[in-house]
Amino acid sequence: MMPADANYMGNIHGGIIMKLIDEAAAACAYRFCRTHVLTAAIDRIDFHHPVHIGDLVRLRACVNLAGRTSMEIGVRVEAEDLRSGLVTHTNSAYVVLVAIGDDGRPVPVPPLVPQTDEERAWFAAAQRRRLKRMQERERTDD
Repeated sequence: MMPADANYMGNIHGGIIMKLIDEAAAACAYRFCRTHVLTAAIDRIDFHHPVHIGDLVRLRACVNLAGRTSMEIGVRVEAEDLRSGLVTHTNSAYVVLVAIGDDGRPVPVPPLVPQTDEERAWFAAAQRRRLKRMQERERTDD
């Protein structure tokens, strides 16, 4: 990370990290469904530790759940201090993206079939978050 991305204390702005998370989630979703995607929601972004000027930032994104036209992407952000080699988990986020066809309308996404116990746990947790999002949307639509 570079000085232009930081505040006066040398910590990278949260908005910069949020932008990187959105970009990583979009790339992951695009790769999964092989079509354009749009961010529909960011459930939450947890800031565990600051990222500093000079840190190497790694973002790991994976598809946790695929619905009919949308996907939940989990993103893990890590910062590596290049001098010491210390890697710190700095942020986590859940991003919902919708697959979009050439006409600008939502299109179906491929099914997601979890293969490992870890993937099945992510899938189950994502199903609970999806249900909660749907319930919250119903309450606000009333």
